[in-house]
Amino acid sequence: MRKTPILLADGRELVYYNEGDGSDHQEPDTRDLGQFGPSSQIRRDPLLDQWVIVAGHRQDRTHMPAAEDCPLCPSTESRKSEIPSSDYDVVVFENRFPSLSQKSAYPKTDNPLYASAPGWGRCEVICFTSSHSASFSSLSRSRVRMIIDVWTERTEQMSRIPDVQQVFCFENRGSEIGVTEPHPHGQIYGYPFVTSRTSSMLASAAEFQSRTGKNLFDAVVANEAENSIRTVVHSDHWIAFVPFAARWPYEIHLYPLRRVPDFQALTDIERDELAVVYLDLLGRFDRLFPKPAPYIAAWHQAPLTGDRSDFAFHLELFTSRRGPDKLKYLAGSESAMDVFVGDIIPEEAALRLREVGNPT
Repeated sequence: MRKTPILLADGRELVYYNEGDGSDHQEPDTRDLGQFGPSSQIRRDPLLDQWVIVAGHRQDRTHMPAAEDCPLCPSTESRKSEIPSSDYDVVVFENRFPSLSQKSAYPKTDNPLYASAPGWGRCEVICFTSSHSASFSSLSRSRVRMIIDVWTERTEQMSRIPDVQQVFCFENRGSEIGVTEPHPHGQIYGYPFVTSRTSSMLASAAEFQSRTGKNLFDAVVANEAENSIRTVVHSDHWIAFVPFAARWPYEIHLYPLRRVPDFQALTDIERDELAVVYLDLLGRFDRLFPKPAPYIAAWHQAPLTGDRSDFAFHLELFTSRRGPDKLKYLAGSESAMDVFVGDIIPEEAALRLREVGNPT
């Protein structure tokens, strides 16, 4: 894999990743963008003890552009995009409308009730292919394997940024899930705090360890491997299953059979197999309904602080579609009380996901 970094017209970093030798990608960004200077803030909710990001400048971000105006497609002579080159394999760049930035300059406050700080961190966009009409599930196995290496490399790079405490790689697909740019892409966040969801997992794991002397993540994986009623895929190094208390209509959790904290800790063999298994799972989501299901693919990695060995790296993949023409909305109980009401029994969802396995 060849890596070529450049700077965009406003000073943001962009990195090309090419399979093999590829192009040298030295085309300059000739757009007149001014200087990159977003500013966001994080505020702590005193009732829930959670950080909230406030980023008002994102109101003006790109929203569902026409294909000919796509900012993630390669540049042409007549139209300049975020990617100066006329073609690319995989590209990563700093988001032009980031939730978090190393340039955020809000002052920090130590108010015991209303704590706030600059929205310090980093938000990157990763474009999986130059093809506007493609999807992740349509990519070749070699391209997916390369993307896994890019996620790994970006996790390593973000982990070196001072004050970044957690790195989160994810993809949103489909307008129903909230996507504002249809070109196949994902995002990578470097948070200046440990997210509340991860904190909850770690608290549950600590309580389970204290009560049983065992690791909670290991216990879940072992139970699902032994009792296969919710298992969707079980390979040499990975297991994918519908969680016992699934929140979403169709939800899959994917774990390596060996507990590791992040992408970086995976072996080459585990990454090779991950490319195969991940494409399999996305294909199942494509075949659930007459048209491909919208989804969120969230890669959970251990925080960069504290003892990282107790956390288990894993994927949480879910769709908001509960039927061919029905969506799961986060209504009163979910949005106001964070109590999900499941529409499909998890064991029945697992059966359906096994039924739509790879037809070949």
